[in-house]
Amino acid sequence: MTATARGDASSLFATPKTVAEHRADGSIVLRSPERLREGARCIGDWLEQWARQTPDAIFLAERGSVEAPWTTVSYAQALRQVRAAASWILAQGLSAQRPVVILSDNSIDHALLALAAQHVGVPSAAISPAYSLMSRDFDKLKSMIALLEPGAIYVSATKPFAAALAAIKPRHRAQIISGNADDVDALAFRAIAATTETPDVAKAFATVTPDTIAKFLFTSGSTGTPKAVINSQRMLTSSQEAKAQTWTFLAPGRGDLVILDWLPWSHTFGANHNFNLVLRNGGSLYIDGGKPAPGLFATSLANLKSVMPTVYFNVPRGFDMLIAALRGDEDLRRRFFAEVKFAFYAGAALPQNLWDALEQLSVETVGRPLPMVSAWGSTETSPLATDCHFLAERSGNIGVPIPGTELKLVASGDKLEVRVRGPNVTPGYWKAPELTKPAFDEEGFYLIGDAVKFADAERPERGLFFDGRVAEDFKLNSGTWVSVGTLRVAGIAALAPLAQDIVVTGHGGDEVRFLVFPNIAACRAQAGLAEAAGVSDVLAHDQVRTAIAQGLARLKQQQGANSSGHATRALLLAEPPSVDGGEITDKGYINQRAVLTRRADAVARLNDDASGEWIGL
Repeated sequence: MTATARGDASSLFATPKTVAEHRADGSIVLRSPERLREGARCIGDWLEQWARQTPDAIFLAERGSVEAPWTTVSYAQALRQVRAAASWILAQGLSAQRPVVILSDNSIDHALLALAAQHVGVPSAAISPAYSLMSRDFDKLKSMIALLEPGAIYVSATKPFAAALAAIKPRHRAQIISGNADDVDALAFRAIAATTETPDVAKAFATVTPDTIAKFLFTSGSTGTPKAVINSQRMLTSSQEAKAQTWTFLAPGRGDLVILDWLPWSHTFGANHNFNLVLRNGGSLYIDGGKPAPGLFATSLANLKSVMPTVYFNVPRGFDMLIAALRGDEDLRRRFFAEVKFAFYAGAALPQNLWDALEQLSVETVGRPLPMVSAWGSTETSPLATDCHFLAERSGNIGVPIPGTELKLVASGDKLEVRVRGPNVTPGYWKAPELTKPAFDEEGFYLIGDAVKFADAERPERGLFFDGRVAEDFKLNSGTWVSVGTLRVAGIAALAPLAQDIVVTGHGGDEVRFLVFPNIAACRAQAGLAEAAGVSDVLAHDQVRTAIAQGLARLKQQQGANSSGHATRALLLAEPPSVDGGEITDKGYINQRAVLTRRADAVARLNDDASGEWIGL
């Protein structure tokens, strides 16, 4: 389906434009011809602005259960509490050397405390709750706390975080803050937010500059201890200014932007992209207490029925679960496709089968395809580096460079390694000059480690496609390169719906092979087994194994004789990915390298010709 047939994007987005500079050394520099407009001095300016202009508009909303009403905070109410909490923060002498650390999930209290710190030039650091609630040894959490030396640590309640707090206690002298007013062993956030505002707040706010550190965000720690990425105010405001220049439908302060979002604020997508998008444009953010995981997605669906967003954000797993729900609920399906302007996926490529299914459902329901767009970047680019602000013909197009940001494409084997430079890029890693220096090339481009390819090399404005992680790709014995990122997405689509995720292996061998994290619910349904059936019984069932073999055959047929484009064997993994092992983030993204290292025994079984565990063509 062509972009024209899919509809007109002119009412939503700016026309994509890209200039390509071909250098003598073979590299290509891509940039937007549009100059980046001057942004706000700091994100606190946005909060001050909307508290004046639209004081009663809903800024944040949350609810404790799907039966409860939404608790809301207006922009004026938020600013009052932010200034009050900022008074307490200043009185404690907090600073970049003694920042505010937040261990809990998204919540109104979480947002207000982080904004209060940033309002007076004190960084906040949201750390994924998985490191506190799912970890067994707390080693990564301990290293993060030791690095940051926080002056205050927030948890939603002390009881669920008791083990984590005990584990990190020797490594800090911070005041523990709780969102639960009944916790006697912590200072209640409610009390902090009721602090009498002092004149020092306005003075400190006036000294915040674009170079002031706004927050620390941690990398996934896929290659060791997570690194603390410095996020300056300039990074955050310039990223959103570029977004406003590409998403031209945004009309600040009009209330056109409503988001229902679960994406965690410990990650750049949920925090710097989505949360700041709402704050910059005076929109409303309804905090979704669910997520795309068994037992939790029902909450997301109930919230979606209560509050329909104007823009729908999710990761591929979330879209997979949404599609199944929309098929079974006509009322929700009609509301969704009628009221959502477009859907946005990021963080990982959306398998084409999900793109096609969502597009087909939209056409059948409202007579037109739902626009689907994406973007690309990392924690170090805050996160926006490219934006697909046009109607791509298929999944995977990450768009073009945003205004103010340059991409340098450098040949790396048969791929184009991409590097990033701009005001949205981090100055480095906190207290780690030995890691910062090698992260940039001689021209100051950040070495992000990804590869891209042109949708059309003669027309760079048609966008780029993510082409995998340079370090993840490998050669077979034949000398043929395996593009791990591309093959992973193709494999998930071919094995749908039985594969939740795939890790590609075959390094130094003759064939590509898959380690498969199965979708247990889908496998159980495929086998026709009851809910009580054990995982091992489900995965060993003939119907499941046959369906996996058929999926492998489909993938081979699609790729023809290309040995690097399909897998000959698959091994279903009964153990879910490990947080402690660095195999997965709380957004559900799989770390290839960590899985292959931690599960070397599984790789060995997959390569053992005598093993009866693997499924082959």
